[in-house]
Amino acid sequence: MRRPPLGSPLQLLLLACSFALTAYAGMRLLEEDPFAVALWFVGAAVLHDLVLVPLYGAADRALVRGTDRSGHRGLTMYVRVPAALSLLLLLVWFPLITGRVADRYARATGLSPDGFLARWLLITAALCAGSAAVYALRHRRARGA
Repeated sequence: MRRPPLGSPLQLLLLACSFALTAYAGMRLLEEDPFAVALWFVGAAVLHDLVLVPLYGAADRALVRGTDRSGHRGLTMYVRVPAALSLLLLLVWFPLITGRVADRYARATGLSPDGFLARWLLITAALCAGSAAVYALRHRRARGA
């Protein structure tokens, strides 16, 4: 007889714990102003699906066309990965980079909100440098072989 694909008891326990933690976080989030939270989620989904996804797609198509025209299609991933990670970090840190929530951040954490733009730029530079280094190593290894 075939066993149902439920996973191990440890996996089931971890799944149940993650659901419990998610339910707790959701209840705490919805305590204050459920309408504002729902509006934020709907707005974020609409913004992502109707604005950001077409922008991602257009930028990716332009990158692929550019690398195809130059005959370097293999470079696409070396640009795509650091750009995607950098844009994700920009999206996460955007309120702090622009300084829109600096006062609230300082009150809530006791930390200075200064430096988020510089940190994001440094992380972006490190991602691009790391990608360039990986490309250089792979290119060198391929030429040697």
